[in-house]
Amino acid sequence: MNIKSMKITKLALSVLLAPVALTSLAANADALSDIQARGQLNCGVYSDVPPFSSPDQQTRQLVGMDVDLCTALAKQMGLKLNLMPTSVEARIPVLTTGRVDVLIANLAYTKTRASQIQFSDPYYVAKEMLVVKEKNAAEPITFFKGKRLSATKGTTSEQSIYLAGAKAITFQDTASAYLALQQNKSVGFVTNTMTATKMIEQAKKGGVDLAMTSFPMALEPIGIGMKQGEPALLAKVNTSLKAMDDAGEIDKIWDKWIGTGTSYKMVREDKVQPLSNLKFEPLN
Repeated sequence: MNIKSMKITKLALSVLLAPVALTSLAANADALSDIQARGQLNCGVYSDVPPFSSPDQQTRQLVGMDVDLCTALAKQMGLKLNLMPTSVEARIPVLTTGRVDVLIANLAYTKTRASQIQFSDPYYVAKEMLVVKEKNAAEPITFFKGKRLSATKGTTSEQSIYLAGAKAITFQDTASAYLALQQNKSVGFVTNTMTATKMIEQAKKGGVDLAMTSFPMALEPIGIGMKQGEPALLAKVNTSLKAMDDAGEIDKIWDKWIGTGTSYKMVREDKVQPLSNLKFEPLN
């Protein structure tokens, strides 16, 4: 073979191998590397769900607990922050399609979501609570087995009623489910702790004494959502969350937006920890 033929053969071979090389590079690429190269974290938050993320009435800028968590996470990762508002319905699709890098939107771990996305270590554990007439507040969970409990249709609150062996009567909105308890159509109303606290205060102003039972109906670990198949990003987010927690940043953000000094009166009882450390029955 002459030199000219050898050169043509090498050129042809390099052209053939180029797609293989590009495919190999793509396979080795990962979301964390892309984010670091970009220098910016695209963080999905609610567009209007206070106190997690909603427009400030004066500045129209997004503010809230999840906004502050995004800010702290980006800083911990050494990145600029790009907030990307989304709706409750779209929050999973924006992750799976890669429109956002991470999602901080009061995201509870469920079996269905875990099959679609990956979760960080939880930074707190939300609870589905049972609101009842005050006379029934001291009753054990067995007392409510087979009894009618109200909840918003299609929610984890409804799922928790079935787990307790009770009968669910459901409504399209929270207010109607709450009204069912007021009108004695149910012996209890299931919702998250924050909503339960608000409803109890509202009822008291109207002269009705309600209370939460001592036991939770279900536990819901709240974490940061990411696209599946990104172990490097997951590890980085988890170490960043732990560092934020150890530095007291998450407690500070919590106290500002939903702590005991706010109308939500929430106490943060859980620190950042692996999901496997928690003993809970995942909801669907």
